[in-house]
Amino acid sequence: MAESPLKVWLERDGALLRLRLARPKANIVDAAMIAALAGAFAAHRDNAGLLAALVDHEGPHFSFGASVEEHLPASCEQMLRSLHDLLGAMLDWPRPILIAVKGQCLGGGLEFALAGHLLFAAPEAQFGQPEMKLGVFAPAASVLLPLRIGQARAEDLLYSGRSIDAPSALAWGLANEVAADPVAAALAYFEQHLSAKSAAALALAVRAAREPFANLARARLGDVQALYLEKLMRTRDANEGLTAFLEKRAPRWEHR
Repeated sequence: MAESPLKVWLERDGALLRLRLARPKANIVDAAMIAALAGAFAAHRDNAGLLAALVDHEGPHFSFGASVEEHLPASCEQMLRSLHDLLGAMLDWPRPILIAVKGQCLGGGLEFALAGHLLFAAPEAQFGQPEMKLGVFAPAASVLLPLRIGQARAEDLLYSGRSIDAPSALAWGLANEVAADPVAAALAYFEQHLSAKSAAALALAVRAAREPFANLARARLGDVQALYLEKLMRTRDANEGLTAFLEKRAPRWEHR
């Protein structure tokens, strides 16, 4: 039996759910990782004593992103639907989800992080949506980035495919804190600001603050998913870009 790509445990007397991406160094957000994350969030959704979740990672990088192989036409529909279902569940999850990032947080990894609530970044962390370099766009990030950091900055990252560093992520409102040890910073936040709260009141506070954002994001995820599957994946260049990446060569665009 394959080892799980995710480590899951409870601590702080059951008040904090810990999730750790455990396929270093890339921590690819593939079908197995998506299923493990979805299962963990679902299993603990109705835990009455839970106050928050903290997601961190093994290895030097949070995630290099989604599986490029699973973006190919034969599997991309199933991959997108499962990823977007996971993000929808996170948008509706009734407790704060804290994300601690070191190293690279790219593509589907950043889309996953964007669906959380509070992000703690190491100084060397890098955040980006490089999909355009492969001839595709980032569906979930096209929805979540404008809502999180504003339209102009989101469009910069979505069109260029470039990455920004942790200080820029903080200045742009993507990160909540930059710290040498982002896990320790997230745990300190939990202890100082969440641990003494009522779980019942906190769940309703999350709903009150999150519901308009979540409703809009969920509605648009369906639209961009359809655009990706029904339009983008029928272009020649999308398939060329993905194939070129897997073949480790430069893409040859024909602009169609």
